[in-house]
Amino acid sequence: MASMVTAEMFHSLQKKDVMRKMTETFDEETGLQYKKFMAYPWILTVTWPVDMDNEDYPLIRTGPYWKKFKANFCEFIAVLVQQCQCSILYDSYLMDTIISLLTGLADSMVRAFRHTSTLAAMKLLTAVVSVHLNLDVNKHNAQRLYEVEKKRISGKRTNYRLDQLERKRKEYEHKLLEIQNMMNAIFKGTFLNRYRDVIPEIRATCIEEIGSWIKTYPDAFLNDSYLKYIGWMLYDKQAEVRLKCLLGLQGIYSRKELVSRMDLFTSRFKDRIVSMPLDKDHEVAVQAMKLLMLMSQNCEDVLSAEDCETLYQFVYTTHRPLAVAAGEFLYKRLLSREGDEEVQPKGGGKFGASTDQLKRLIRFFLESELHKHVVYLIDSLWDWAGKFLKDWECMTTLLLKNAEDDGEALSDAHESALIEIILATVREAAEGHPPAGRGAAKKILSVKEKKIQLEDCTKITEHFIMVLPQLLAKYSTDAQKVANLLQIPQYYDLDVYSTGHLEKHLDALLREVKDIVAKHSDMSVLEASSRTYYILCSEEIAIYSQVDCARTQLIDELMGQLDQLLDGFWQKEEGFCMDAGEISRMHSALRRVAAFHNAHDLTKWNVCDKTLRLLVFEMEHGSLPVLMILPALQCTYFSLLWQLAAVSENSPKETLFALRRNLRRFSQICTCFLHHKEKDVREKVFMILCDWLLILSHQDSNNNEETLGLLDYLPNTSLQEKLLVFIQEHVFIEEEEESKDLTEEEERKDESCKLDDLHKKRSLLAAYCKLIVYNVVEMTAAAEIYKYYVKTYNDFGDIIKETLSRTRHNNKIQSAKTLILCLQQLFQTHAESQDSSSGVDFSSASFTNMKELARRFSLTFGWDQVKSRESVAMIHKEGIEFAFQGATGVDGKCLPPNLSFLLIISEFSNKLLKPDKRLVYAYLQRYVAEPLLCRGDEWQPLIWYRNSLLANEDEESSVLSSSGEWSPVGASKTSFKRKLSNGSLPETSQTEAASKAPDPQCASQLASAAGKSRKRLKSREMHLQEHLPFLCPGGLRRRYCKDEIKTEDVSEEGQAEDTIEDVDVDVVGADQDS
Repeated sequence: MASMVTAEMFHSLQKKDVMRKMTETFDEETGLQYKKFMAYPWILTVTWPVDMDNEDYPLIRTGPYWKKFKANFCEFIAVLVQQCQCSILYDSYLMDTIISLLTGLADSMVRAFRHTSTLAAMKLLTAVVSVHLNLDVNKHNAQRLYEVEKKRISGKRTNYRLDQLERKRKEYEHKLLEIQNMMNAIFKGTFLNRYRDVIPEIRATCIEEIGSWIKTYPDAFLNDSYLKYIGWMLYDKQAEVRLKCLLGLQGIYSRKELVSRMDLFTSRFKDRIVSMPLDKDHEVAVQAMKLLMLMSQNCEDVLSAEDCETLYQFVYTTHRPLAVAAGEFLYKRLLSREGDEEVQPKGGGKFGASTDQLKRLIRFFLESELHKHVVYLIDSLWDWAGKFLKDWECMTTLLLKNAEDDGEALSDAHESALIEIILATVREAAEGHPPAGRGAAKKILSVKEKKIQLEDCTKITEHFIMVLPQLLAKYSTDAQKVANLLQIPQYYDLDVYSTGHLEKHLDALLREVKDIVAKHSDMSVLEASSRTYYILCSEEIAIYSQVDCARTQLIDELMGQLDQLLDGFWQKEEGFCMDAGEISRMHSALRRVAAFHNAHDLTKWNVCDKTLRLLVFEMEHGSLPVLMILPALQCTYFSLLWQLAAVSENSPKETLFALRRNLRRFSQICTCFLHHKEKDVREKVFMILCDWLLILSHQDSNNNEETLGLLDYLPNTSLQEKLLVFIQEHVFIEEEEESKDLTEEEERKDESCKLDDLHKKRSLLAAYCKLIVYNVVEMTAAAEIYKYYVKTYNDFGDIIKETLSRTRHNNKIQSAKTLILCLQQLFQTHAESQDSSSGVDFSSASFTNMKELARRFSLTFGWDQVKSRESVAMIHKEGIEFAFQGATGVDGKCLPPNLSFLLIISEFSNKLLKPDKRLVYAYLQRYVAEPLLCRGDEWQPLIWYRNSLLANEDEESSVLSSSGEWSPVGASKTSFKRKLSNGSLPETSQTEAASKAPDPQCASQLASAAGKSRKRLKSREMHLQEHLPFLCPGGLRRRYCKDEIKTEDVSEEGQAEDTIEDVDVDVVGADQDS
């Protein structure tokens, strides 16, 4: 079927009549697939495939073929205009026809027509603009030739030549007038109507092309009459359109000769562009930052100081492309200035330019007050400022410079910042990938990048091998600076020590590290020193023996100091009577040993016996200060870990027995310290116990029977209970806060303390949840944790949810039982708090919270009902059994005390598959054999729960209306949305009633009704029993599965294949009468 528009009709009819003629035979209901428009049959025929269901047409299809098709389509339009630009273009026929056709189709209600014609019209206008530009150039050339010829001496001038040039000039003017008319017709007829189209692809096409017109022919288009459309569309809802606006503006602002003509546009839309780096679309944000970079370069003072300060902060964003674009802006705007290479500050020497840039970078870093984010700052600048960021010689020279040599020496804050920058640049150069949290995992380096990385590592090693000892000597008393400097050796190429014969510098480094260990007790410094020894003590390198000797000597001294202090402590008659100086010395000695024991095996120094004796003394007397207890616990823990790691099949039994004895003693100490008077000690031993239990529970991977014997006592029931009580008391019980009038500074400190306390609580909870996830403690212990899911969702919701997910992955059934156990315990607590005579108050806060918790649990199962069917079915089974506990008689004729629990588990009904709902309903029927007795308000939870299972079940609703077995309330005023099957209601009612009260006559009707589908239903029933056997016990299968479920399936023949169906249920019983 086709609709034809002839030439006569086109000239005689109005535009709307032509459009009506084009689409008058387009009928969606008949499924028309092809539409033919013939405006001029002898010139142009356009055939459009139309699919109104999915609106699929070539321009929106994906894949390389359709991308090529679109490119070829656009190229065809450009070539058509180019080939016709000499004469045919101006015949007042072809272009008029095409423009009229495209303008008409661009107003079509059919998206395919509108999109395709708009794209064609925009590309046509782009090609016409190019022709206009060429004509304008030719016209100016002809005008110049005419002026030159006219100025010639009259004797040499020929009138023929002047007349020829005049005719040529007028011809160009005529063609330009024609072209301008075409441009105006397309712009007004298509662009003005479609740049605000509801389809974002059409809007993006219009904005993209107007940007190209402005760049191609600025004399005609670079004015506010056209720029305003780009400015307006910067506010578009779709990122694709905003992106096209920014790309178009980049092409304009990149040309200095055009920027001067955009003052009004810049002043009007600058604020919007400055805000766009915050765009939710990453690509839009990146291109906005690049546009601002161009504006900053080519527009003087267009960005205020406040604007720049805002934009600089984007170097700390986690999205790396945006951070790199902001890094370019920061580098070119603030750090790198013209003439820096020529500037030689006094005393700067050959590092004058780099020194100036470094000082500006340090000032920016300090003023931003984001000191912990220096690695992000360096990563953002790396692509643009890599040259001066790798100038470690300049950086270290600046640090080693004395105030006497140069009055402009760095302040203490500037030195700290520069050391952080040095560490960040060394890390970036050595690792070659972005810091954590920015970008994907470690990227695969190319051959060129690997070569650069190796060269940088060699450069780092050769420079810092000689300079680092000097820096450590200068800043040996500053803990923060030393801790950062000691991290640099981990990026060394250690072979350079031996190949370059630089052992003397190694000795200098070891001397400085040893001196630092003796001076400091700060844990970050001690751990950095310990790690430095660990890195240098690699057995594969030549310097191992030299470093190992120095390490042994250092540890001997540390242990000698500790032994001396311990001997003095035990020699006193009352060992716990120590002054502050002795406590501080003991604290420092224990911390040093603990820091080195973390990375080095100190077993031969017998650390464990020394620290265990201290802990036993504290357990018996309880008088040691916390400063001694905490490092002693840490030393003992590390010592036992090293001993456990050294256990092998060849270990002597005496060693294993001694280790077992120490393990048990340490476990008893930690268990006792769970009730210590000091909170820090309690939290420390809890974390140690959790880690310890987790490690020991996975030692069976060694397949060593002797090692397995170490685990006999872990974890016992008493210890599990104590750990759980600890979590409840220290994590979930909020401490009462006293209302105080605090100053602003005190409030800030108080807020910081609260955040630190929350972090500790999250660490404690995560450590315990790991024990649950890895089956170290019983999964049922998680029930106590799940109770607080809703109440503490903001603080601990992510940890509890992850625990629930992991336990479900380990064991679906046991995880489901844990969930229902959690709800049962809450229900029992609620019931005990209620007045037994008045029953359960459904409107109480505790009951509402239970329902909300059940709803949240239900949401964790997601949309895949097949994946979670066993878990959800187990929840219903356990819930039904709990609800009918305590009912007198097998038939449940007396009201069960926990019947209201059915309201709680009804929150899980929408997660059941339709066949599983029938099984759960049949299981419920097992406890309610005589529904006629279940009347009254007190049975309302049973009715609500039953209705939640029967939502969208026609057969059950028909039973409700015909048999009268249930309460009239549920029979007449249910508020469910039902999908009635065609003609199945009467049969279903009869067969369902037969299943409830079977008799011979109904049984015969049942057999005749189900005859055609018996084989299919039998196989389906076997499948259900295979997946959910706990819902189909022997008696239940004989009673219900044989008759009831089969008869239900008779009315569901047309829907038997729907194993997953979304159930649309209102609030059950909301409008029921009592």
